[in-house]
Amino acid sequence: MTSPLSPFLRHLDACNNAVLPGDRLTFQLGNQQVGWVGPRLAAVLERHGVRREADSLVLDDPERLQPLGEALGRAGLLRLRGEPFDVRAQPDGPILARLDRGALPSFGILADGVHLNGLVRRADGLHLWVGRRAPNKQLDPDRLDHLAAGGVSAGYGIRDTLEKEAAEECGLPLELAREAVAVGTIRYAMDRPEGLRRDRLHCHDLMLPDDFRPVPVDGEVAEFTLIPLGEAFRLVRETEAFKFNVNLVLIDLFLRRGLIDPSSPEGQELRNRLSGPNEP
Repeated sequence: MTSPLSPFLRHLDACNNAVLPGDRLTFQLGNQQVGWVGPRLAAVLERHGVRREADSLVLDDPERLQPLGEALGRAGLLRLRGEPFDVRAQPDGPILARLDRGALPSFGILADGVHLNGLVRRADGLHLWVGRRAPNKQLDPDRLDHLAAGGVSAGYGIRDTLEKEAAEECGLPLELAREAVAVGTIRYAMDRPEGLRRDRLHCHDLMLPDDFRPVPVDGEVAEFTLIPLGEAFRLVRETEAFKFNVNLVLIDLFLRRGLIDPSSPEGQELRNRLSGPNEP
């Protein structure tokens, strides 16, 4: 008999569909691995002076990484975003270099992001603010999203990114944003058309007053809607309405709020798989 929680597993399967290393070479800055590179890009990088060493590609000078990514973007080999990200060998290790956000998947480099569950408690239970992504978004247009979410740009930390994104995306006042509570981290490794996404999502909950109304500010979200948390549960279970990685953050929320029993075998499997793949 199929478990009623089995439909949630498809979202975890979708976000953890990468096989590592597969046919990829490790990508190193000096003697430290920071990512994974597929054979097509590997050949291009060798022509740009990146050194091949057994099953690794080595860029000896980390300061060359950012201009190298920009050159590949100008050549049409990847899509630049104009937003540098810090590059590390370990998730919280020292910064080794910077690279445009659009180039990170091509190099299989870990990226950090923040997600904010905007919650409202009413007499009939918890409700969740959801945004609908603008129709002109290149990634998952018109899909449902969080109250605020975004990548951690170079020079920013988790907390100031959360506050910045909340102000830019939904007009959340700083005094409210500072009440958000960090509740956990999710990881996944996903093959996408843009390359290998190795993402680490820092999840936050924020209890909002009933009279708060988010407003689209920067155009990334077309509109906001407040829905019962049970309706969000149904949408994740039965549809593909949410942006691909938002599903994972909401599954984590359902586990923590008791909509999914975290002590059940299925709940334990979901929780274990939210921690991401065991990379070689």
